[in-house]
Amino acid sequence: MFLTPAIGKLVRAALRLTRHGGSALPGKVIERIDSGFLARTLAQLPLGVVLVSGTNGKTTTTRMVASMLSDLGLRVFTNPTGSNFTRGVVSSLLSEVSLGGRLDADIAVLELDEAYAVHFVRQVKPRYSLLLNVMRDQLDRFGEIDNTARLLGHVAEATSGTVVLNREDPRIAALASLAPSGTQVRYFGLSDSLKRFFPSDDDMSTTLDAEQMGGATEAPSTARTVSAESNHNADADVTLTAVSDHAATFLMDGTEHHTSVKLEGVYNLYNAAAALALVRAVAADESAAQRMRSDAASLIAAVSRVTPAFGRGEVIDVNGSPVELLLVKNPMGFRLALASFESRGCDTMIAINDEYADGRDMSWLWDVDFTSLRDTGVAMVSGVRAWDMALRLGYDQVPVASVDTDLHAALSAFVNANPGTAKHIYCTYTAMLKVRAALGHIADVQDAGVGR
Repeated sequence: MFLTPAIGKLVRAALRLTRHGGSALPGKVIERIDSGFLARTLAQLPLGVVLVSGTNGKTTTTRMVASMLSDLGLRVFTNPTGSNFTRGVVSSLLSEVSLGGRLDADIAVLELDEAYAVHFVRQVKPRYSLLLNVMRDQLDRFGEIDNTARLLGHVAEATSGTVVLNREDPRIAALASLAPSGTQVRYFGLSDSLKRFFPSDDDMSTTLDAEQMGGATEAPSTARTVSAESNHNADADVTLTAVSDHAATFLMDGTEHHTSVKLEGVYNLYNAAAALALVRAVAADESAAQRMRSDAASLIAAVSRVTPAFGRGEVIDVNGSPVELLLVKNPMGFRLALASFESRGCDTMIAINDEYADGRDMSWLWDVDFTSLRDTGVAMVSGVRAWDMALRLGYDQVPVASVDTDLHAALSAFVNANPGTAKHIYCTYTAMLKVRAALGHIADVQDAGVGR
């Protein structure tokens, strides 16, 4: 036990020297030799652990919660890279603990994969949990979404303080019944007029495009704000009531608060409502209230300062062209991304892999409506499943200029074409990691600690 931090740091340093980045291998090693390290280390935190899980939005929402809590005065430990298995959390801890095993933080905000969240709560009981949604995702791992909801139910059952749930997702809202006696349940939600823009998995038959998003992708000066009546949401602690380009309005305690945001994509505005609800739950704790600012103005200001997580609307300048990385991993996420980012005036690339972290089953691509790309076409399709993606686009009559399964060659050709033109790259998780690594050789890319 005494040697655990030193061993973990040594493994981590060796991986860095060999340019493998922040691999989860140190966590795997420590789990083998000291299975109690995770629980023992996190038990030091005076405000406990926040666990964030769900199909879509985990990484961005975790970043929001951690950033806001830090902005409001708390010392926060988090796993910022999206390495959301238990060994990934252990690896992140190894970079923060002292050689004596001390973690200098008030609270931990952790993203956990839906399945690994179950393993996590067997070791650590979260004080707070935020459960976002359930969508069809990685069917080869999770099966259908009722099973995913069942997995998240274990998190609700293990939470000791407050469970924050998505009121608009019926499978998530139903988990309130699993919260233990004494555990508080809070909700985040949408106004009635916004619900059609954020459909649940059961609403997949609805086709979304930029026009239906109410102009949310237009410039702030021309975008039409989608508003809503504010008397419907008494049951939600935070309600998203209006969205426009890089701006949102949130209803809290009967008062609407409008703010600009740095986040990309209208779907991230709903994630912001979720983060606000969780941060308010933490602020309601007397011990937390003594350490942090929690007035509405401070909360909203903290939301406005959050920047996108890596690969989730992250913009990288490549030779004068803004290249935006957009993670897509299931039908609804891809559809919302297409609806949120205007294709006119931009070059588009799609990179699809089918490695374990992406999910092997790519049949979900057939549930995505790509017709919004017909007018502009797709300049490049790449990744392991490039030809599957090109075939799918063909069925929606979307022109494809080039297909290349060699991701590095495809990326080089794509980013070097049409200098100065904005570029969108829609990519699955492992494709996104490879794209970021490749871009790191030709542009300034922030080290996210996820390896190469």
